[in-house]
Amino acid sequence: MNANCRVVSARILSVIALTLLVGADSRAQESSSRPGSNPPSAVTGPSLALREALSAACSQNEREFTKFLTARNAETFGTLTPGARVALMKRFVLLDEPGKPALVTGASGRPLVRCETPGGAAEAQIGGAEIADNLAFLPVEVRDATDTIGANVMHVKMGLVRENGEWKLLSVGLVLLDLPSLAAEWDAAQMESTERAAIEALKAIADAVETYRRTYARLPDSLVNLGPVKRGAASAQTAGLLDAELAGGARSGYNFRYVIAGASTLGAPAKFALAATPQTYGRTGRRSFFRDVNGGLHGADRQGSVGSEVDPKVE
Repeated sequence: MNANCRVVSARILSVIALTLLVGADSRAQESSSRPGSNPPSAVTGPSLALREALSAACSQNEREFTKFLTARNAETFGTLTPGARVALMKRFVLLDEPGKPALVTGASGRPLVRCETPGGAAEAQIGGAEIADNLAFLPVEVRDATDTIGANVMHVKMGLVRENGEWKLLSVGLVLLDLPSLAAEWDAAQMESTERAAIEALKAIADAVETYRRTYARLPDSLVNLGPVKRGAASAQTAGLLDAELAGGARSGYNFRYVIAGASTLGAPAKFALAATPQTYGRTGRRSFFRDVNGGLHGADRQGSVGSEVDPKVE
């Protein structure tokens, strides 16, 4: 397995709640077929469920992957941001890009999921399950597809639980896959990132407005005027100073507003104010940001509403 795979594999244990799964002492060994006599179509029970879950994770198929989550985890999975859902699926196959799963039988006769992407491929071979009542534990060998001699194989034991007659993902290694307890942690980490991105976006908008003013001797009527040039050369209608997303008033979980303050009766030039508010309060961001007409940047928890110049300054 290459260095990238090893780095990503380390993230599996770092992001899953450290709650130990207590297994039963007496476990029955799942009946196994002889090597070569276990084609993918013959896989049943927890082995089949795990194979299909890994295949869904490979292709980043959220609908299929959700089928192999417990009801509690599936409910939370649906409320995660798109980026968090994709990040979770990536950790099961150790690849960053969506891939094409191939279901084959390994040399040992065990089911093997091969995930091929433009940037590389990984293989996950599923071993025989140890079953105790409604719990099953399956050893999985994960390796880079180019590692033909098994120089860097990662061994992981996956836990599944029988819920309403179907096998669902329960644990990775000896730690629980507990999405509800992780959601708050992931949201906090993501909010820190999106809030920083919102501040940078406000600065980019302010710079674009000032560049527009110097070029056309007036302020733009809206953020749209700062967007990409549609045809021909840049103009006052489309100045080509911001990308389409930011000119549309949104980026990375925040919405942006632009307001012209107006010129004074004494001939002072018009000024402008900018605001950034989280698209989903408490998930894509907690603080609202406000750039006042004098260029001061303020930020505060406004419960998702627009900030103002009375909020604390942000350095």
